Amino acid sequence: MIPLSPPSAIRPPLSEARSSLWRDAWHRLKKNRLAVIGGALLTGLTMLCIAGPWFLRMSYQEQNLDLGASAPSAAHWFGTDTLGRDLFVRLLYGGRISLGVGLCATFVALTIGVIYGAIAGYLGGKIDATMMRLVDIIYALPFTIFVILLMVFFGRNIILLFVAIGAVEWLTMARIVRSQIMALKKMEFIEAARSLGLSNTRIIFRHLLPNALGPIIVYTTLTIPAVMLLEAFLSFLGLGVQPPMSSWGTLIKDGAEKMEEFPWLLIFPGSIFSLTLFSLNFLGDGLRDALDVRAAQD
Repeated sequence: MIPLSPPSAIRPPLSEARSSLWRDAWHRLKKNRLAVIGGALLTGLTMLCIAGPWFLRMSYQEQNLDLGASAPSAAHWFGTDTLGRDLFVRLLYGGRISLGVGLCATFVALTIGVIYGAIAGYLGGKIDATMMRLVDIIYALPFTIFVILLMVFFGRNIILLFVAIGAVEWLTMARIVRSQIMALKKMEFIEAARSLGLSNTRIIFRHLLPNALGPIIVYTTLTIPAVMLLEAFLSFLGLGVQPPMSSWGTLIKDGAEKMEEFPWLLIFPGSIFSLTLFSLNFLGDGLRDALDVRAAQD
């Protein structure tokens, strides 16, 4: 009679059984100090921009012409601009605009790019070739001219800024998703799904995209700073947020014009904007390393 192995010899350890890709990625991410610091700084800046103005008695458009441009003091931590408006308050409100543009435009780019790239990569053939040639054509269009034409026809507003930036940033996302889908659709579990008679829509959204989620998340974190830079560039050219509203891009533009006389008007917006971009890039690099299973095994 063959002795039965004890249950402990058959069952894997509890910690191993409960392990998953996302849990392992979370543990690897926590070991990356720069990514953790970047995520903490980004969370803190976001919460400060959202909740900070509620506790301040000043408005971003409240002027004090008698005060004018004054250096940082106890009453005005970051000083005031040439119209006597508190720079710290305007930075918080500007952070709402810049972070909002970054998140909303990235969401637009993510939605369009993921769906477009997944369909092109899965169907392949002439459909894929036609769809990707369209991407190449849009890539060739000058972005600034495209935005100017939109604003000439539809006027200047913040919603148009979301659409204009999102309508360009989805192109790279589509290419990334397409390459991932083309590699995954040859796997055995996709062949099994086809043999079961599942529809193309179900295969794409229930089986392919969840397995390509890692690169999508990583590129999303890297798209947000790119979108914020585009918004700052447009605002610097006068095509972005219009006064009396402000974004970090408009504040940097105003500070650059008066940096010799009032350097704090450029130092503080530029520092906050740079800190946010560094935090997003550190977090994106950390997520890339954490979700890269092959690098973790090495």
